[in-house]
Amino acid sequence: MDAFYASVELRRRPDLRGKPVIVCGSGPRAVVTTASYEARRLAGIHSAMPAAVARRKLPGATYLPPDFPAYREASAQVMEVLRRNVETVEVVGLDEAYLDLTGIFSPKATMRRVASEIRRETGLTCSVGISESRMLAKIVSELGKPAGLVVLSREAALERFAEHSPGLVPGIGPKTVIKLRGMGIQTLADLRGRERGELESSFGPRSGAWLHARGRLWDEPPITVSRETKSQSVETTFDVDVRDLAELEAVLAEQAEELCRRLGKRELEGRTIGIKVRLDDWTNVSRSQTVEAPTNDPAVVAPVALGLLRAYSPERPVRLLGVRLAGFENEEEPAAVEPPGGQLQLGLTGGVARG
Repeated sequence: MDAFYASVELRRRPDLRGKPVIVCGSGPRAVVTTASYEARRLAGIHSAMPAAVARRKLPGATYLPPDFPAYREASAQVMEVLRRNVETVEVVGLDEAYLDLTGIFSPKATMRRVASEIRRETGLTCSVGISESRMLAKIVSELGKPAGLVVLSREAALERFAEHSPGLVPGIGPKTVIKLRGMGIQTLADLRGRERGELESSFGPRSGAWLHARGRLWDEPPITVSRETKSQSVETTFDVDVRDLAELEAVLAEQAEELCRRLGKRELEGRTIGIKVRLDDWTNVSRSQTVEAPTNDPAVVAPVALGLLRAYSPERPVRLLGVRLAGFENEEEPAAVEPPGGQLQLGLTGGVARG
């Protein structure tokens, strides 16, 4: 979906169309949830940018607080259109989904119809990328934003993106890009030219094999109707760093209650209880403990989480605190991507990507 949260706001505030609109919180550590394309073009505002920076760069923009119930309602409308038109839909967020178009006579015409129905029924626009895998569909969808539709094969993508940074590929983050640059790997073509063994030596067997596959734009996992939940968490970023342990414990206890309430609604139970602590110097610390039986009972989760916090006893002020529950039933580690025989056999995938 195109600038989804901002677009939902514009749907009910048509007087703001054509103007820079930024959806973000109001606290000193709030970040931009999304921005209209006008805000992006005028001042380079983007998601996850600190809201304070956005306000300095574009003080004349309209700033709106997030309204997630409205976004969830709009998302449900969009996903209903997708499921009505395509049998296999994998939802990966409020504003993003992958569709398996295998066997459809005219994938491009189908997706033009889907995009048209979304716009007619919701007043929102989406950008579609069609390619041979989820990863490529997501990359390709960005080429047509906003409200575009682009079809690109893997072979064409290898040529088109050869001189792009490896950071173009979803999952290759800034730290990995910097490390690759230190190895003389500046582009996707450079990454594709390196042997798997070299990458495994530098990044470890699993990550090295993953990078080797991504450099060749390989992505094997098929589209699935649903994705298995790996973990659920509740986190709080404090407006002012917190040093008092009793105050941290009170927040953690409330988080455990909220997390268990959410899990109870979804009938999810996990065995691994964890906490996340981010200190004022941005050091991240995680602690976890496995319990005997799966649970979503706050009477079990809260004491374990509090015990982990007390055992760690942060020596510096805390910027962020969170509690997590993982180890749900049938949880499995995804295998490294390695296409059989060096070639990937997949049907066409249409990605309606966020942005």
